[in-house]
Amino acid sequence: MNSWAEVSIPPVSSSFIFPTLSLFNSSSERVEELPKKSVYRMYVCGITPYDATHLGHAATYITFDLINRYLTAAGARVHFVENITDIDDPLLERANRDGVAWQDLAQSQIELFRGDMVDLHVIPPSNYIGAVEAIPLVVNAITRLQERGTIYPVDADLYYEVRADPQFGTRAHLDDETSERIFSERGGDPHRAGKKDPLDCLVWMSQREGEPGWDSPWGTGRPGWHIECSAIALHYLESEVGDDYSIDIQGGGSDLIFPHHEMGASQAHILGGHPFARLYVHSGMIGLDGEKMSKSLGNLVFVSKLVASGVNPMAIRLALLSGEYRADRMWTSSQLDSAIEFLDELRIALSREETAPTSHVIQEIVNHMSNDLNTVGALESVKSWVRETNRGSTGGSPGELSRAIDALLGIAI
Repeated sequence: MNSWAEVSIPPVSSSFIFPTLSLFNSSSERVEELPKKSVYRMYVCGITPYDATHLGHAATYITFDLINRYLTAAGARVHFVENITDIDDPLLERANRDGVAWQDLAQSQIELFRGDMVDLHVIPPSNYIGAVEAIPLVVNAITRLQERGTIYPVDADLYYEVRADPQFGTRAHLDDETSERIFSERGGDPHRAGKKDPLDCLVWMSQREGEPGWDSPWGTGRPGWHIECSAIALHYLESEVGDDYSIDIQGGGSDLIFPHHEMGASQAHILGGHPFARLYVHSGMIGLDGEKMSKSLGNLVFVSKLVASGVNPMAIRLALLSGEYRADRMWTSSQLDSAIEFLDELRIALSREETAPTSHVIQEIVNHMSNDLNTVGALESVKSWVRETNRGSTGGSPGELSRAIDALLGIAI
């Protein structure tokens, strides 16, 4: 599947010191340093394309874009892979509700998503892989799991035994009762008769009446959700010889910690022979005016609609950067208004011939971003610089600061 247009990233001078990047690891529940390497492997879970990109999506993909930008500016290469679940129950249900072909609905929403990512200056993945095109990889992965004795049938479907992985449960840290409840709420079937364990997950669903299917050694059907990501990640992000982990970073929204990332990592552990991700990094949820933002409440705010109404995408990005990435937070119209106002102030300050000194500001931005993506601190450094510039302080290089803000924060002025 085609990704979206490349994003131009200006260089940051080598005179600045880039500390080791530290990130909160959901598995260890603490901030950890990411070991310095020349190449990093990052897998981020993509959307199911049955609706446009809302602000929760935007916040997630901006978070991992910041990681990509920091590591790139520090001189490393990031092999970034993202999937798109272009066949799944929500997509089929929405297509059936609207009386459209599921393929057409998926394609239209994928195009919207690509456009939103371009508008928000998100660096495209090295490999952007749809679930449909990955079906041969999924079949291969299930076959290998079957050879390891971890797959069993329930009627005409296939399930993976999660307890085959001795590390199952160590990423999400939930008791069984809570796990079963969340699993049920997020598409799982803990109470299905015939399962060995309530938390065992579907890897191959036999074709249902009126639904699409693909050939496999087990009959016509389609992949389960979690095996899709395991198969794609392990194929496109090959393990390095001697590395203790298959990949460096597994990312997504915090709603994916369980069951998706726990179960996907479990399958990948059995397939790869060693732990899946070095760090599990998750962005928080975005609410609206005091309520959780969700499709059922009908209060989703879409990036494309904001942009169509005349909002500068950089103001949307700036507003999302104004909060801690891994905290659940609210989106308000006043937050967007403040971002629009500050963006104008910043543009004016950067257009001046004489500005406050900039080198220490750039180093402060670097230091804040190295510390678990502290965008709040980074933006406060920029705001302080604007205030000093407005007071008449001189000696800075606005062009260099503008390039650093673009490279590290993704805010193009």
